[in-house]
Amino acid sequence: MATDSAAPTAAWPVLQPNERRVLGVLVEKAKTTPDAYPLTLNALVTGCNQKNNRDPVTSLDEVDVEQAVAALKKLGLVQQITGSGRTDKYRHVVYDAWKVDKVQLAILAELLLRGPQTEGELRGRASRMEPIPDLEQLRTQLKALSERGLVVYLSPEGRRGTIVTHGFHAPEELQRQRLRAEVADGSSSEAVDHRPASAPRSASLLESRVDALERELATLKGALAALEARLTAAGLTAPSKME
Repeated sequence: MATDSAAPTAAWPVLQPNERRVLGVLVEKAKTTPDAYPLTLNALVTGCNQKNNRDPVTSLDEVDVEQAVAALKKLGLVQQITGSGRTDKYRHVVYDAWKVDKVQLAILAELLLRGPQTEGELRGRASRMEPIPDLEQLRTQLKALSERGLVVYLSPEGRRGTIVTHGFHAPEELQRQRLRAEVADGSSSEAVDHRPASAPRSASLLESRVDALERELATLKGALAALEARLTAAGLTAPSKME
């Protein structure tokens, strides 16, 4: 199915972590094990909790997965069908919902299964579902997806180690991802390229963390002093002071 490149950037719904995992598994299994697809609830739970090709590794139960499926059905991303033996099975319908092609869907599935990753990591991982011959072709697809809001760049485009994620994060979660990518990008720049421009950014982040730790230490010292005063008044031995 061809991508509608003329479509405006969409306000895509926020997907919760379990919903992303379930949807990513459905797409992955449709591509890698089509003979066993659509998936039963038990197969979906197993796929969500498998240890390879997942980050983080989870231990979801049937209730967790059923709740995620129910939310995805309301969003029009998953359908429930009755298979042989009247067993309920589940399949995704994101080709229609997102208007993407098969390579773009493989890219999005990997981002749903693993979260933010570099372009190089993403190409290697998505290629197990659909061939992506080189990084340039991946970048072409990422650019098209980003223009529609389905992919978000967490670090500058066109650089080695550019980090991307999917467009289904809540705003506050996306901001945390951006900060992590900034730190990773700054560390990489200092270690590999020795670019001085990244130093002020890293220094600023470090100073903020030190300030926060100093405030926490001051609070703890105050609490300890108050406790010492109460113990002394009660005639009990006070604990040693925090240095």
